[in-house]
Amino acid sequence: MLALKLGMSIGGSNRPMGGWTPDSEGTNLVAWYKNKEGITLNGSDVSAWADSSSNSFDMVQATASKQPAYNSGDIEFVAADTQNLQSASDITLSGAFSIGIKLEPDALNLAVIGSNNQPTEFLKIMTSEALRVSTDGSLVDLSLDEGTFIADINLVLTRNASNLITLYINGVAQADTETLAGTADINAIGVRNVNNNPYDGTISEIQIYNSTSAALTANINTYLSTL
Repeated sequence: MLALKLGMSIGGSNRPMGGWTPDSEGTNLVAWYKNKEGITLNGSDVSAWADSSSNSFDMVQATASKQPAYNSGDIEFVAADTQNLQSASDITLSGAFSIGIKLEPDALNLAVIGSNNQPTEFLKIMTSEALRVSTDGSLVDLSLDEGTFIADINLVLTRNASNLITLYINGVAQADTETLAGTADINAIGVRNVNNNPYDGTISEIQIYNSTSAALTANINTYLSTL
């Protein structure tokens, strides 16, 4: 049994044999918070989720009360405790990007990822049917075709060279697309500046790329569906 505050690292047990992985994208892979890997435990809570890319945007939390729990690959955030993980340096996405997340929110008006030191930089579930994306003070809302965000979902968000934002839910492109320019800054999982809209629910994987293509989107969707 692990004693409270005893650090333990989880890793090396979830690498698929053959086929595409985020590593296949080379330098286009900006950050990868991999399911069941790179996780450091403080008792049963997560004090760090290491970046499995080569860029070392590790997400950490030194304050025990703000550390989310770990449960068989799911990282469980409690909004009432403002639980979150943060990187010492910012991920900046000034052009095209792709973001893939496996998550199960339990509430609304909550930040999934964003910046906790830059204003108005976030990806936030606004309502049961709307996702808000904000960069450089501008924002767009993307609506679901059907269903709700309060579910176990695979979410992929892409922006192309023309700044067109497209949302995919469980591999299906949603009809509502929006245009949003600006630099997306990310240094936090579970909050936005300053410790606002804390996330409630689980997050199991996050992939971030500085590119987008039909092939990449298909690969991310397929990969997330296997977790």
